[in-house]
Amino acid sequence: MAPRTKNKEESRRETVEERPTVADLEGESSFATLARKLWLNKKTTKIKVKHDVLKTEIWDVLEQEDFPFKSLLVLENLQILESYLWPGYSEDSSNFHVLLVVLIANVKTREHLSTWDIFSDNPAEFSTLFRRILSMTLDTSLSANIRTHLLSFIISAFQSLDSGIVRKECAPLVSISIWHNLSSEKKREHKLGQSAQLRKAWRAAAKRYDAADEPTKPRLRFERSWLFTLLLDFFNQLYNEKSKPENIKYCERFVEFLSDLQSQLPTRRYVNTLLQDLNTLPAIRMSPAFNDENNGLLRDLYALLKHYTHFSIDDHTGIQHSRTEAYERHCAILASLQRTALKHFKDKLTILALSNYGSIEKRIELEGHLESLTSDEITQLCDLLEFRTSYPASTLLVTDRKFLTEVLLSEHEKRKTFQETARDLSVLPTELTLFEPMLLRNDSYNGSQPLAIPKLNLQYLTVGDFLWRSFILHRCESFYEIRKHIEDVIKRMQPSTSPTGQTSFRGFSKMALPITKPAILEVVPSLVGDDKPSAVRSEITLDVSRLAENVRREWESLRPDDVVFLLAVQGADDPRMITNGGSTPTDAQKLGLKYVRAAEITQVLDDKGRSLRDQDGQNGHSRPRVRRLQVKLDAVAYKADMERVASGKPDIYESMNVVVRRRGRENNFKPILESIRSLTLSDVPLASWLHEVFLGYGDPAGATYTHLANRIKKIDFRDTFLDWQHLIESLPGKTVEPSDDMDGSFGPPYVLEVAPKVAEAVTTKPSKKRRRDAEPVPQIQPEAVRVFTYKPDSTGPYAIDAPKLNQVRFTPTQVDAIVSGTQPGLTVIVGPPGTGKTDVATQIINNIYHNYPDQRTLLIAHSNQALNQLFQKIVALDIDERHLLRLGHGEEELDTEANFSKHGRVESFLENRDGYLREVDRLAANFGAPGAHGSSAETAGYFNSVYVESAWTRFQELSSLPETTVETIVESFPFHHYFSNAPQPLFPAGADKETVLDVAKGCYHHVSKIFTELADVRPFEILRRDRDKANYLLTNEARIIAMTSTHAAMRRREIASLGFHYDNVIMEEAAQITEIENFIPLALQTPQHGQIPLQRVVLCGDHFQNSPVIQNLAFRQYANLEQSLFSRLVRLGVPTINLDQQGRARPSIASLYSWRYKNLGNLPIVSTSPEFQTANAGFKYDYQFIEVPDYKGRGESEPTPHFIQNLGEAEYAVAIYQYMRLLGYPASSISILATYAGQRALIKDVLSHRCAKNPLFGLPKTVTTVDKYQGEQNDYVILSLTRTSRVGYLRDIRRLTVALSRARLGLYVLGRREVFESCLELQQAFDILLKRPDKLMLVTGELWPSKRVLKDEENKSVPGESQMENVEHLGQYVYEMTNAKVQQLRAERGLPETELVAPPLGEDDEGLGIIEEDYEAIEEEMNEGFEAEEES
Repeated sequence: MAPRTKNKEESRRETVEERPTVADLEGESSFATLARKLWLNKKTTKIKVKHDVLKTEIWDVLEQEDFPFKSLLVLENLQILESYLWPGYSEDSSNFHVLLVVLIANVKTREHLSTWDIFSDNPAEFSTLFRRILSMTLDTSLSANIRTHLLSFIISAFQSLDSGIVRKECAPLVSISIWHNLSSEKKREHKLGQSAQLRKAWRAAAKRYDAADEPTKPRLRFERSWLFTLLLDFFNQLYNEKSKPENIKYCERFVEFLSDLQSQLPTRRYVNTLLQDLNTLPAIRMSPAFNDENNGLLRDLYALLKHYTHFSIDDHTGIQHSRTEAYERHCAILASLQRTALKHFKDKLTILALSNYGSIEKRIELEGHLESLTSDEITQLCDLLEFRTSYPASTLLVTDRKFLTEVLLSEHEKRKTFQETARDLSVLPTELTLFEPMLLRNDSYNGSQPLAIPKLNLQYLTVGDFLWRSFILHRCESFYEIRKHIEDVIKRMQPSTSPTGQTSFRGFSKMALPITKPAILEVVPSLVGDDKPSAVRSEITLDVSRLAENVRREWESLRPDDVVFLLAVQGADDPRMITNGGSTPTDAQKLGLKYVRAAEITQVLDDKGRSLRDQDGQNGHSRPRVRRLQVKLDAVAYKADMERVASGKPDIYESMNVVVRRRGRENNFKPILESIRSLTLSDVPLASWLHEVFLGYGDPAGATYTHLANRIKKIDFRDTFLDWQHLIESLPGKTVEPSDDMDGSFGPPYVLEVAPKVAEAVTTKPSKKRRRDAEPVPQIQPEAVRVFTYKPDSTGPYAIDAPKLNQVRFTPTQVDAIVSGTQPGLTVIVGPPGTGKTDVATQIINNIYHNYPDQRTLLIAHSNQALNQLFQKIVALDIDERHLLRLGHGEEELDTEANFSKHGRVESFLENRDGYLREVDRLAANFGAPGAHGSSAETAGYFNSVYVESAWTRFQELSSLPETTVETIVESFPFHHYFSNAPQPLFPAGADKETVLDVAKGCYHHVSKIFTELADVRPFEILRRDRDKANYLLTNEARIIAMTSTHAAMRRREIASLGFHYDNVIMEEAAQITEIENFIPLALQTPQHGQIPLQRVVLCGDHFQNSPVIQNLAFRQYANLEQSLFSRLVRLGVPTINLDQQGRARPSIASLYSWRYKNLGNLPIVSTSPEFQTANAGFKYDYQFIEVPDYKGRGESEPTPHFIQNLGEAEYAVAIYQYMRLLGYPASSISILATYAGQRALIKDVLSHRCAKNPLFGLPKTVTTVDKYQGEQNDYVILSLTRTSRVGYLRDIRRLTVALSRARLGLYVLGRREVFESCLELQQAFDILLKRPDKLMLVTGELWPSKRVLKDEENKSVPGESQMENVEHLGQYVYEMTNAKVQQLRAERGLPETELVAPPLGEDDEGLGIIEEDYEAIEEEMNEGFEAEEES
């Protein structure tokens, strides 16, 4: 019987129990006591580790319990590695010491914590440690469990080749020297003969060995034999008939290790040849372990290894073979087999030699041909084809006929390419794909075993390989989310079976409705060359009579292309759900789920068959009873279902009884998966200059503008620099020279020309490591920058005509980023909180817009809110709004009063048209022209050509005559009447001819712009459909096109098919976007002449803040799906521009997170501006950590899984808010943040209870979770950390960085001190926080705004300061203040005194904490946020 899969709840319960609590770390547990005694709080610099203590008090305790993860996690939390094991390590350390280092390092890797930085302080010792670990991996006397831990350490090392100390140790293990282990000299010579570079590398390795001293040679021999020895031992474990479960776990880890080596080019280059020489894949496939039915994971891992081993790529150049090249190579292998068969086995294999390739590439056919050979002849054939036929005597692998036949078959059979694999995978789920064992295995992942899913590595084999991995992973994640949603819906609906066999539903979910069987309306015949129907149309009838109004409207608002799911559900108690033979029911059967089919909405109809989208509102007042969904069914699944019916099985559509919907934001999986798959199947190239850097090879700086041949020498920076002094300050280290025609300094605009001066080459000693260094290295002198200027053209007499100029005084680093972004190439900008990365991105856009009028820029952001902020700044600069286009439906989800979503929309063009047409009527009056010239853009165009242009031409001819005087020019100006409402005089008195002509040209610029705008609007008078209008804008008018990364992924095929081309991509929040969503905007256009015309890629982000949200732990941590392109490029060493001055927060508040960044300083404004100098009214400190003890005997609670709340902190947060409001703080300046959605819901509940209906308080601007608030800020932030038992996901310092960097003027953090202060990752922030008292310090007797100056109060007591002992104390104080305020207001109005109705804090808490919101909506927010990570 197959091993039972843990269900999700069991897995969650175990995971929660595994997490160390405060009691484990601070209490009297044996490890905590030992830690305090031996290493915690030790002042000595040198740690001495006693072998006997290590052995008896740590190792033996762990070994006795088989190294439980919780115990290891406790030790890791107690900082045993960084404070004890590593400082105390030496060459004389015991093996137990080394193994403990390995165990704790593995825990850190599993927890996604920094590991290798710990060892970087002593590379020499790390090298000896790594060598000992390598030796121990070969020690067969160690238990399989210990060897698995050792192997996990090695796997982690090979996944971290961006670390220099790790790369140095790993590289020799996979170098060309391992080819010493190939089966024959002849085979090695054949391989070396394929490339001159290979031969050169082989000779260099031989020379290195010959030149080594005697102590070094054994190390070199060990390095070249390590992997070979490990592989032979792996075979022994596979073929050991007495293998235990621990041995199988080791084998699974080893196959993961091999897949990792094969999936990155630097490790694959020589390893692949060795693995194929050892017949690794046939050896695994023929092993007893592989064929044991219980080892499904091993078989799935083998399939992944097989995929990478046979990936069609040149291992040495990294060039992917085209489909034609791959097939030709396959045919060449078959031809070799046929030639060998004809030459040496003519009498037995003549038919094989004469068969066509299509025949002998089939496993069954080839096996039939080989049956005629004897065992010795099979061996001879393998020898002739250069396959290994013998192994060292120590191995259990027997090269018998069966094994060698498998070698021949696996080498010559036709295999699917990765594109064919992707093409055959459906993007629409069924019950089989949702509940397949591989996916269910991912649910219970906890880091203890590998998974058969690809990983997103530091490097990829090819672009196609990256796309294939992304498609597989995103499909898995989408199906996981769909299954989770369906499971939740079924549980809410509570299906049960009646005695008659009918299924009824005792519960309710607003995301699902019971239905009768769907009606099949039409099955459209298949297209030519296809075997499935081209469309299957169906209709589903919904009974909406009992739905609440808001839920009914949600069902009616389903849009075309939305996906719904049809379920066949039976009660879990239904006897029909019991499987034959009493075998274990599947996870789907336990739910009562029989079938799942996906369907796409085509339209929603009312009971009379009318489309609801065409109706403005509900006709009549009667409650609607019926709605009909017309849908397209999954054609592939329908074809398979009908084949089942034809074979006599029941029609599954007869049993469909539930329809399930999902919210729009989470239900876009189908278009996104289709976009990724279409890219995988196509050969869309990356821009050639970006290709190698994207894959992770070559020079990391190779795509920056300083390394590109098309670097632009002369650029107009317009308003980037405010004055000459700003220009000089912004270019430190550069020589700034005025142009020849200018003398001394002058004002903007500035045109900069860069001319690097290269001195004579200085000869350096040739390096053996890098052949390129053998050439003379030129010494670059400081760049000389020549500065030009010009007089901008006049744009018109009105204030609205004046160009909008940048007012930001950019810092030198910001200027560096702007210069790089304006140049061609890749620019990576790291923008810590408050450093103005949005301003930088905006100025880059501005410069590109004006310097390259023929180029288009694609603007991508993670969220609509970020696009809003960008648009707000873009429209404040001199960029014509008609050149802006915003794609997507962002305005429907925006939570902002100011609406910037209209900029770049079709609607704004039509609104602007009306204004311009009125101006045309004024111009007609200017000329006295009769007629309705301003009736349309078309008539305005005729008017322009007949009246305006001809009048201007006459004026120009007159003014160009030498004898024409200034007076004559002014008199003949044709637009006097039109400009009569402009600031007068239009022409300055006494002006010279040049000035007058400049004014006239400015006026004509204003006039001509009217007709240019109307000419652009004219197509919208012809086009009728909104989509056609938007497409016209996209392909013809827009020069700055903005969309979210999700919209780009959803609409990729549609946008590319329009022939849309663009030259530049700028991404905001790039570190919050998954790597595939980073990639798709680079591939939204079809190639031109085989090349992508992309010139610039600018990535703005901060990898020290939150990463993309991935719900499932397996995909997030094991597969690394949370990796963004931004963070990967940083890891690869691509040059970054680090913005280094923040202007958001007080310097004191910024110090809480500035330590995370290199050289993050403060702009002068945060020290000089009065708002930053003034103290916060009523508070002694501008920031404070406030200890919140148990409230009513309780700390955190968890009413439902992951829904974590803390009533004490919620009451405290609201009491601080009330106190601030009573002092006069504006509610709009206060935000309350929580680290969990449960706490956010509780705080809202308390606010609703205490503040919402009281005009003294009202509600704060925002109450939300920390991760939802990234990118936002407010003057004052109250932060609830919530947890009291353990740190939780805040241990990821990126989350805390976001939390601490949202406040400008005041930050008040509520939490449990003992939980957070001992956490190593958070230590630097909490060291600063806890320098101040941990009880809230108020200052009584003042109102907002305060007159106190913070600087004057440093380390001094403040008159009126008062300490709040706990939440009850503050609550009572706020109650008394409120009472006094009410009495004061009543007295001012002449009303008698009265007792305050609301009782003080603590007397009316009954019922608080009960979730009064729609729990399904809260659960959605939890799934979108990092609360999902608590499953880890």
